[in-house]
Amino acid sequence: MQIVRGLESFPPDSAPSAVALGAFDGIHLGHRAILGTAVTQARHDELRALACTFDRHPMEVLQPDRAPLPITTLEERLELIAETGIDTTVVIPFTPAVAGIEAQTFVRDVLVGTLKAREIVVGFNHRFGRGARGDAKLLEALAATLGFRAHIVPALLVDGVAVSSSEIRAALQRGDLPDAARLLGRPYSIRGEVVRGAGRGRTLGFPTANVKTDRPLGLPVGVYVCRLTVGGRQHQAVVNVGFRPTFGETELAVEAHVLDFTGDLYDERVTLTFLRRLREERKFPSVDALREQIALDVAAARTAS
Repeated sequence: MQIVRGLESFPPDSAPSAVALGAFDGIHLGHRAILGTAVTQARHDELRALACTFDRHPMEVLQPDRAPLPITTLEERLELIAETGIDTTVVIPFTPAVAGIEAQTFVRDVLVGTLKAREIVVGFNHRFGRGARGDAKLLEALAATLGFRAHIVPALLVDGVAVSSSEIRAALQRGDLPDAARLLGRPYSIRGEVVRGAGRGRTLGFPTANVKTDRPLGLPVGVYVCRLTVGGRQHQAVVNVGFRPTFGETELAVEAHVLDFTGDLYDERVTLTFLRRLREERKFPSVDALREQIALDVAAARTAS
């Protein structure tokens, strides 16, 4: 998949396209339906399948205090978009100037003019343009006069719940990883770099990799069953997300005990895939009590995996 960063970098001689428009945070099942529709239309009409998205999330610019926690980084988003068959993704830096473009102007000048859209695909509730005044109804109204076809993808229901990034965030915030996975279409994961910690895990008999994550987790503190992927290999892991109250710590840490693993993970890039929440984090009366609970957590993780 070709990645174009900024409209000024888009090739002026590019072929006409079928454009999927959206923030696409998480690339959940609903997003895949939108992107898949663009791919299907592009193949049918011999167009280029194109995704148009933004960096950063519009709310981070317009209302930073209310901006949602990201479900994916831009890097992860682009990799997931590529899996859908999209040929090119255009990443528009979202700035106050971009936010100020009127919806009709955005469709006319950006989507139809620059990106040469002949088909435009959006989700049923997508809004765009200044003051978020652009919506599916406006897109349909502009289609005939600007020479494109509008495709509005309806809500996708999973177990009676409309798939959305906000529903996924809510599932993550309550630690319901199976529910989040159903809406995402895959288990929730996060990437990060292994950094040096206090080294207490090794003294407890359960050495841990301290993972500095690329973005906030969005999960409640607690102990989780995970898969840790490093160098293309997957390993079972028990991950503690929390403040280590037994030791009086106050800084949030993500510590992974990798089962049946020997080796050095320092400075390695890893992916943590969260499968299930085992329990809440709590303060233990002694180090021995903590050690006993960790052994129980490891046993439970082996059973769960």
